[in-house]
Amino acid sequence: MRFAFSTLGVPGMPVPEVLRLATDTGYQGVELRAHPEESVHLGTGTRERTAVRGQFADAGIDILAVAGYAKVAAALDAAGEAALAHELNGLVLLAADLGAPFVRVFPGGGDRPAEAAEADAVRRLAALAPLAAERGVRVLLETHDSHRTGAAAARVLGAVGHDGIGALWDVLHSWLGGERPADTQTALAPYLGYVQVKDVASAEDTTPLPLGTGALPLAAALAALRRAGRYCGGRTDGRASDDWLCWEYEKRWYPGAADLPALLAAGRDRLQHLLDTTASTPG
Repeated sequence: MRFAFSTLGVPGMPVPEVLRLATDTGYQGVELRAHPEESVHLGTGTRERTAVRGQFADAGIDILAVAGYAKVAAALDAAGEAALAHELNGLVLLAADLGAPFVRVFPGGGDRPAEAAEADAVRRLAALAPLAAERGVRVLLETHDSHRTGAAAARVLGAVGHDGIGALWDVLHSWLGGERPADTQTALAPYLGYVQVKDVASAEDTTPLPLGTGALPLAAALAALRRAGRYCGGRTDGRASDDWLCWEYEKRWYPGAADLPALLAAGRDRLQHLLDTTASTPG
């Protein structure tokens, strides 16, 4: 089992400080938020990408994913379609240059009819899949916004039908969608890349909290994964990153929330405790 955290929790933090924080708190990986306000983004040049990859390698910390903001189910005109394709290709190339196995994308279908939104998402992801496979990157559709449940995301992923395209399970959004963790796990099992964990007080108050102090069913989610043979200290299908849990602490959107660095070590210990506890949870 390996643990990562997202730079969304430490917005704007320079790479050397991110690496020091990961090393000091026992995390093996970092999910890099690909936004212009961060140290690494689509505009980062080749030399800088090489330098960042080397910094992570020297520190013994993995770049788990490039967390992009592309919305694959959005309604777009011709210019928007071209811009989205450019963004998606750029995210894959950025991840490949950094040595990251995953790219995160959003559905972003808004209030469009599901059939139209999903047709566009399938078409765009299928077009991206060959480049992702060629570059050794897997593009993950996050359970989020218009497709926040595992069942909704799986409709898209099943229609794409390519191993270069998978799922990122955000436990907050599947819970907000009213889906039981066991059902999310079942829906995403054929596609799952990794899992984002977090905690909040309630569906009405999603200010980030330390792991284990809020309302999210983290124990149930981890129990469902373990019953399916995941997150048990081994891998089930040969992928190197199947056993990652990533803490996405949304400090960027909630500036009044407690600072993440002081919470990281205890959060890692909490996740390990939940994993140890769920190891003996009956099915």
